[in-house]
Amino acid sequence: MSLTKRSPFQQAFYVANTMEIFERLAWYGMYTLLASYIMTPATQGGLGLGNTERGLIMGVVPFFLYLFPVVSGALADRFGYRKMFLLSFTLMAPSYYFLGYAKDLGSFMSIFMLIALGAGIFKPVVTATISRTTDDTNRGLGFGIFYMMVNVGGFLGPLLAPIIQKNYGWQWVFIFACIWISVNFIPALFFYKEPERHGKNKPLKQVFHEMQQVLGNMRLALLVVPLLIILVAFYAGYIGGEFTLIATVLLIVAAFIWDLAVAKLVIKDSQTQASASRVNQQGTQPWYLQKMSIGNKPFMAYLLILSGFWTVYFQIFITLPVYIRDFVDTSDLVSLLHSVSPWLHDVFTAVNIETLSDEIMRLVTKFNELDALKSQAALKEITSTLSALDVRIPEQQIVNGFSQISQSMLASDMTAAQGLSKDIAEQWSIQYRQVNPATILSLDFLMIIIFQIGISHFIDKFKALPSLIVGTAILSLSMLMQGFAHGIIFGGLLVSCSVIVFAVGEMTATPKSQEYVASFAPKDKAAMFMGYYFVSMALGSLFAGLLSGWLYGYFAVELESPELMWGIITLLGFATCIAFYLFNKHFVSDIRKQQLAQKEQLPEQSTEQSTSVA
Repeated sequence: MSLTKRSPFQQAFYVANTMEIFERLAWYGMYTLLASYIMTPATQGGLGLGNTERGLIMGVVPFFLYLFPVVSGALADRFGYRKMFLLSFTLMAPSYYFLGYAKDLGSFMSIFMLIALGAGIFKPVVTATISRTTDDTNRGLGFGIFYMMVNVGGFLGPLLAPIIQKNYGWQWVFIFACIWISVNFIPALFFYKEPERHGKNKPLKQVFHEMQQVLGNMRLALLVVPLLIILVAFYAGYIGGEFTLIATVLLIVAAFIWDLAVAKLVIKDSQTQASASRVNQQGTQPWYLQKMSIGNKPFMAYLLILSGFWTVYFQIFITLPVYIRDFVDTSDLVSLLHSVSPWLHDVFTAVNIETLSDEIMRLVTKFNELDALKSQAALKEITSTLSALDVRIPEQQIVNGFSQISQSMLASDMTAAQGLSKDIAEQWSIQYRQVNPATILSLDFLMIIIFQIGISHFIDKFKALPSLIVGTAILSLSMLMQGFAHGIIFGGLLVSCSVIVFAVGEMTATPKSQEYVASFAPKDKAAMFMGYYFVSMALGSLFAGLLSGWLYGYFAVELESPELMWGIITLLGFATCIAFYLFNKHFVSDIRKQQLAQKEQLPEQSTEQSTSVA
């Protein structure tokens, strides 16, 4: 038996992996802290916005990030990979920097959208580089290394970013993200060699034509896109419920009337034409004379169901950090870390004493009357404000500490009040410090680095869809675990275990979700179908953001019942599992018919080609 010799990796392969580490380091260093930053008070350097704005920012902008690669991939084939790399870094580096200085919703979303555009350019180009610098002998290993580098950057980002934020302030989180991206100019300019690109470059016209084949035609887009805009506008409060309902009904009715009018025109035209077959082909008609049509129906159904998976998945970045900050006591993790290593304890659970002292003085000034201080609303605001600094103070300690400082202020002894504020800040930072949520999220990436190869090897013996269902169920179970993390002694440990369980679900489901696409995509269009796989991530990100803002604002804040919020998210995950099962049961026959038709077409095409050559 002869073993096939594995080809060595090209230089561009190593350069692309290096750039991937720094790009992910910048993205996840910012993104895992983003939910907390959006809701951190402006007095602490945050945006000081609410749950609605958090859902809007973290839902809408990543939605476009996952759609941009559809077009940017074709542009890269036309203009070259190096130029697209440089363009992406040119967009991202200054945008990361200025994002830390944007202090209102409009400017923040605008700059964040430039980061999304740059990342949307980077994603398909780095993936294409890995694909084109590997062959059949080393492609599996090559993409395994690449996926490992993704998670190395994902692990280091949320591990380092909280340390930077506590020691230097929020703006430096974005400045360091700018630095990480700027580092990528060096390998892109001096070490990256353009890989060979075989075949003709795909024009944008062909890209949009393929988009209609896979997703649906322009008529369908004219219905879906306005509906999504109305949904976002309603969520953001720009339009009311009555207007939303009327506009939605009018759009749907108008679309069906348009279809009826087109059908009548086609029938009338077919009676006057010598050949009706020409008229019946939708592709030969102008877009406005076509009926609404879905592209590949099984694939579109799969993408819509998969968007449910991503809606649950993205909650770990959009909802979990805020939930940990507001509800979960992670002091048990602080004690555990101290018992393992006092040095790690000091590094990862440090509290900025100066900022905490300043916030205590500001809050004492705001609530200087004892009656106001004892009100539940005042205590809630104080607790929420201080928790953004990674300390969770019991209410009675707040009352006692603030009363002491108030007495010094009433005696007009501001020096003593400030000194007392600093002493209390130091005392609270020792007794009531918490683990930053981003540090807990880094466990997800660490688990993937350690166990992904082993889990992939284990699940490789199972079919794609059952593995995808099991992975989604495990993911949903982790969401249920998070719902019990508040109000218990070992809340930090439970939420950490839920992140580890989440990682197992992610490692099980994510590779199989892509493998399943390859199982029913037409063989000559497999790459094209994989490109549109990210549409499910775009929709999932949008729905996750909007759902998180509403669920958290109503159930967690208003009703003070975050377990109901996590229960609803869990039910969505299990509903997605059921939808996957029904999809496999009802669409599998259509998929097999497509594959049989594909096999029958191939011999016919080869016969026609040989005849034309002859």
